[in-house]
Amino acid sequence: MKISYKHLVSRIDEKPNIEELSNKLFQLGHEHEINGNVFDMELTPNRGDCLSVNGLLRDLNLFYSINNNLEIYKKELNEFNFNFVNHAKKDCPKISFLKIEIDSIPEKYNQEMESYFYDLNVKKNNFFTDISNYISYETGQPTHCYDMSEISEGVTLDYLKTKQNFNTLLDNKIELKAGVLAFINNKNEVINLAGIMGGSSTSCKKDTKSVLIECAYFNAEAIIGKSIQYALTSDAAHRFERGVDPNCHENILRRFLKIVEECTKINSIGVYTESYSEYKNNIVEFCEKKINKILGTNLSKKDCIIHLQNLGFKINESQIKIPSYRHDISSINDIAEEIARAIGYNNIDQKNLDLFSLEDKKINQNSSEFNLKNLLIDNGFSEIINNPFTSINNENSIEVDNPLDINRRFLRTDLKNSLLDNLLFNERRQKDSIKLFEISDIYSKSPTQKKRCIGIIISGRVDKNYKDFSKKLDINYLSNLINENILNIPNLNYETISRSSINSKSKNKIIYLEIEFSETFHCRYISNSKHVNKIDTTYKPISNFPSSIRDLSFSVKEFSNFKPLQDYMLNFNDEFLKDSYIFDYFFNEKNDEIKIGFRLVFQSIDSTITEDQVNKIIDIIITDTKKLSGISIPGLN
Repeated sequence: MKISYKHLVSRIDEKPNIEELSNKLFQLGHEHEINGNVFDMELTPNRGDCLSVNGLLRDLNLFYSINNNLEIYKKELNEFNFNFVNHAKKDCPKISFLKIEIDSIPEKYNQEMESYFYDLNVKKNNFFTDISNYISYETGQPTHCYDMSEISEGVTLDYLKTKQNFNTLLDNKIELKAGVLAFINNKNEVINLAGIMGGSSTSCKKDTKSVLIECAYFNAEAIIGKSIQYALTSDAAHRFERGVDPNCHENILRRFLKIVEECTKINSIGVYTESYSEYKNNIVEFCEKKINKILGTNLSKKDCIIHLQNLGFKINESQIKIPSYRHDISSINDIAEEIARAIGYNNIDQKNLDLFSLEDKKINQNSSEFNLKNLLIDNGFSEIINNPFTSINNENSIEVDNPLDINRRFLRTDLKNSLLDNLLFNERRQKDSIKLFEISDIYSKSPTQKKRCIGIIISGRVDKNYKDFSKKLDINYLSNLINENILNIPNLNYETISRSSINSKSKNKIIYLEIEFSETFHCRYISNSKHVNKIDTTYKPISNFPSSIRDLSFSVKEFSNFKPLQDYMLNFNDEFLKDSYIFDYFFNEKNDEIKIGFRLVFQSIDSTITEDQVNKIIDIIITDTKKLSGISIPGLN
C-alpha cells in the first residue's frame, strides 16, 4: 500500500521530516520502503485498521498532535425507500446505501483529491468512482458506486444457487461458483461480487450524474480467498479480508458527500441503512501488573493509560474498551504489545535469559533419556523436532491466548499426530523404511501438568540391508528393541494405527509407542557409535520430486575383488544418487560364487529425474566395475 508523506504530515502539527516519520512507523511495527516522498507500506495481516491515511495517523497519535477534524457533510440526511433484500445477514450484518444526484460533472476536483491522483500517480476513472477510491485511501473503508439508472429496481444480496457468468467492471469474464456471496438485480443477474468487485453492467460512466453508493461491512471469512480464486486484483477485498470498522458508515457517507459538495452542486440526497445485529465492543481487563510482567517493565498505571488512550482505547478503573476498528485486540497480551510499540522495544531493558550451556548438556549425557536417544539412532531412527502447537483440540487441551498461528492455538497433549504427519510426509516421498522419534514436553489441563515424553513411530522395511530387506517393521521389532534396554516401565502401550482414515496408499503397518520419562524410567543402553556428542548442522533439502530405483546384481568369482566392488558401489558419488545399499547376498558353495545385489536410488532436487540421466550414471558404474577381474553382471553382454 502506498501512502504519501505529504498527506500524512499535512495533518501532524509538529511537521516531522520524512526520515523521522519513517523511524516512528518502524517503531510501530509498520515495515516500509521510501520511494521519493511515498511510503510503500508492508503491513501485517492483523493490522487492517492501518490500511489508510487515517489508520496510520491513529497510531502516530502516540508521538504527535494529530488533526482528526476531517470535514464532513453536516446537513440532515433524508431516508429514501430502496428495494433491498439481504439473505446473508450473518456475513453482511450492516449495510448502507447513499443516493446522490448532481447538477453537473466537475472538470476539476478539490485540492485533496487532486493531490491524491498526482502524488501517487493514480489514474482517474469517473467522478464518483474517483471519490470512492480516495475515500478508501483516506479512511480504509471500501465503497462501491452503481449507476442509479441501472439499479433503480432494487438489489438482493444472496449466495448463488447455481453457477453464473459475471462481467467485472474491468471487463474480466469469469464463472462464479454456487455458494458465492453476490449482489443480484431483479433479473437474477450478478451485478457485484460482494466485497471484491462490481460489474460492468451497473458501473458508473464519465457522464453519470445519479449514483447509488454502497457502504457495507462484511465478515472477513466471507471474503477471504475469493479474489485469488477468481484471479481478481481487488483493493476492496484486501481491506475486507483484514477487517474494516463496522461503525463507520455514517461518517464515511458524510465524508463522501462533503467531497461531492466541494466539487459540484448536489440536487438530491437520500440514505438507506440496515443493521441486523448490535455491535458490542470487546472488553479486556485492565491490570498494569500483568502488563509489566509480560513486558518485563515497571510502568505506572498512569503511563499505561496515557499510551492506550492515545491509541483510541477507552479505559475505566478495571476495563479497557477496544475500538471497533481494532479486530486484532482480544487479550491482555495484545494490550501489552500495544504498549511495547508505544515505548519502543529497543527502550525495554534487556534481561539475561537462562539458557542451557554446552556444560549443562554434558551433565545430561549419562541420563536415561540420552541413552534411549542413542539406542534409537544406532538402530537407524531419525530424530524429529515438531511445532509444540497444534490445531487439535480435546477436553485436556490448553489454548494459547495469542497464538503465532491462528490455526495452531493449542498445546499438544501427545506426540502421535505430529509424528504421524512426519511419517506420511516421508511415505509420499517414497521412503520405504521409516523409523522416527521425538522427545518433547506435552501439556494437559485436567489435571494441569507437564510431562516429558518420547514418541516413537515405525513403518515399512526393518532396514536397508540384505538381512532385513524383506522383513517388515511391526510390534515385535519395536518391543524387542525397547524391552531389552529399558527397565521399570510396565504396561507399555504399543499401538497399531489404522490407515482407514489416512490419505495413504501404503499397506505397511504403522506402530506407535509413547513413553513418559518418569523418575523410575531407566535405559541401560550405552552407545559406542561415533555420532555421540556430535551434531550434524548441515542443511539437506528434501526433494518433492519422485525417485527412480535401479537394482544391479553382480556375480563375484574372484573373492579378492569383493571388497573393492562393495567399496566402489557404496561410496559412488553423484549429485543424483541419493542412496545405495546391499539388498541381496548369497554365497553359492557349489559354484564357488558370491551373488550380491545393490539397490541405487536416484532423485533430483530441481525436477523429475529422467531415464536418460539415470542411464548415464548406470553406464559409468558398469564400465568401472567391468574393470574388476572375476566380476560380472548376469544377463548383461
